Amino acid sequence: MRIAWPTVGSIITRVRADIDARVDRLAGLRRIGIDEISYKKNHRYLTVVVDHDTGRLMWAAAGNDKPTLAAFFELLGPGRCARITHVSADAAAWIARTVEQYCPNAIRCADPFHVVKWATDALDQVRRQVWNTARRQPGGSHKDRRGRTASAGAAQGMKRAR
Repeated sequence: MRIAWPTVGSIITRVRADIDARVDRLAGLRRIGIDEISYKKNHRYLTVVVDHDTGRLMWAAAGNDKPTLAAFFELLGPGRCARITHVSADAAAWIARTVEQYCPNAIRCADPFHVVKWATDALDQVRRQVWNTARRQPGGSHKDRRGRTASAGAAQGMKRAR
C-alpha cells in the first residue's frame, strides 16, 4: 500500500484511542487469569491479564512485580474489582498479595498449566526415587560391555516409565 511503518503505528494509535473513548474494554470482567511471560531471552517480562469468559487479552504491561499488577487494578477501579469472582494465576507471591489487596473476595485458583507442571515434576521425582531403589536391589543393575552401569529387571522397567 506504499505506507511507512511509522504511519501505520500512528493510525493504529488513533483508532485505538477512538475505540477506547467509546468502549469500556474492562467492563463486565468476572473471571480473570494473570500470568507473566518473558521475552528478550528471559531478561524482560510482561504481566498479562486475560478474561476467562471471552478468552481475550484484556491488559498487558512491562514488568512482573506488584506495582505493575497494581496498575491494572487501579485502572479497573474499586467497583469493578469488587465484581471479580475468580482469579487464576501461578503461585507467585506478588500476584497473590496484589489480588488479596484489590480483590479480597475473589477466589484464587491455580492455572491449569502450572497444576500439570507441578504434578509432572512430582511424578518425575517419585519415578527417579523408585528407579534408584530398584537399581540398588540385588540384580537391579549390571555393568555393560563398556563398563558403564546399566539397569536390569525392575529398574529397567522403570527407566522409561514416564
